[in-house]
Amino acid sequence: MAVQIVYSYHRGSRQMEHIGSAHDDAELELLKAVARQRLAAGQGVLDLGPGFGAGGGGPLPIRSSRMGCLLDALCRAHAGLGPASLVLFDVSTLYFETDAGDGFREPGFSKERRLDPQITIGLLTDQDGFPLMVSAFEGNKAETKTMLPVIESFMAAHGLPDVTVVADAGMVSEANQKAIEAAGLSFILGMKIPHVPYAVAQWRREHPDEEIPDGHVFTQPWPAGPHGGRRDQVFYYQYRHDRARRTLRGIEEQVRKAEQAVAGKAPVKRNRFIQLAGGTHSVNRELEAKARALAGIKGYVTNLRACPDGTPVTAEFVIGAYHQLFQIEKSFRMAKSDLQARPIYHRARDSIEAHLTIVFAALAVSRWIEHRTGWSIRKFVKTARRYRTVQIQAGNHILTAADPIPDDLRQALNAINDRTRAH
Repeated sequence: MAVQIVYSYHRGSRQMEHIGSAHDDAELELLKAVARQRLAAGQGVLDLGPGFGAGGGGPLPIRSSRMGCLLDALCRAHAGLGPASLVLFDVSTLYFETDAGDGFREPGFSKERRLDPQITIGLLTDQDGFPLMVSAFEGNKAETKTMLPVIESFMAAHGLPDVTVVADAGMVSEANQKAIEAAGLSFILGMKIPHVPYAVAQWRREHPDEEIPDGHVFTQPWPAGPHGGRRDQVFYYQYRHDRARRTLRGIEEQVRKAEQAVAGKAPVKRNRFIQLAGGTHSVNRELEAKARALAGIKGYVTNLRACPDGTPVTAEFVIGAYHQLFQIEKSFRMAKSDLQARPIYHRARDSIEAHLTIVFAALAVSRWIEHRTGWSIRKFVKTARRYRTVQIQAGNHILTAADPIPDDLRQALNAINDRTRAH
């Protein structure tokens, strides 16, 4: 208690010195003496060594200051990597501010709509978006050729006989899907729907005057057959009112522009509903009808024999697992914004891959903290960095002081430090 009072005295002295700039030294010393007597009245004296005490004056020197609660929390994060049952895969791109490619940094299809040389990043995560593996590919490498090498490398590194791959339709070509099947992998994939599925067409024939109920799922098995060379598959087609509304709005806008172009009221631009036959432009009504019939329908395909917990595969599980892909998209956004993965100033491939390793190690820590606390990493860092631990030298003694931590931050720190909770 005496130390706290003496420390308060020195803060008071500092304030009085500022006020005393308008008075002569004699008046200032008199005021300081009165202040010392009043503050020390009835208090014992703690000997802190030479240079500290009633005649020492001046503020106490701070020997160190650290964001203790933030740094300790970040360094406690860890990943428990066991046999993975469900993994998400997606790719993104990182551009370089250079004009010429070098075989690795090459122009290609850019997620950010840029023409600069870039690299393609393949990210494998668990179903919560926690990063499991990151790989870098040439910037002009086709997305569909990145998935299988990453997954096979991950399985080999961790001795996994099988994983269930979850990926978007854009990541999977027909050849790529066959390669996944040939590798003996389980999958849940989004699928492109070129034609109205049989199950949907049959339902409409049987319910000619009804609208498909919101959330309705059509199930269409596809047995492998005796010489199929693949597992049995099941297609699920889900209809959503909101999805149909948005799609139909886009179709109507495109058809309107196509009609204006065909009538000569607007320039002919790229529009899927404009067809050219015999040198004449017309609106492709057949394609319009098919697009309207498919509005609101999203397709999914899986070859799973059972869910990871051994229960039968359901449409809810397959669709729910696919929708977890938003987690990997969130990880990419965090890496580019919160973790500042770009711009990259390295040129050599080894240096670039080392940079990515650091970024995605930080991403792993960030996703872990978000999972344990329910806070965004931005909120956690912004809050925790304000509370510091300082060491103050008082004579021959080093005193440690810390900012009081508010209840909500303490609860978040306790959640991070709780070893009984598994990721």
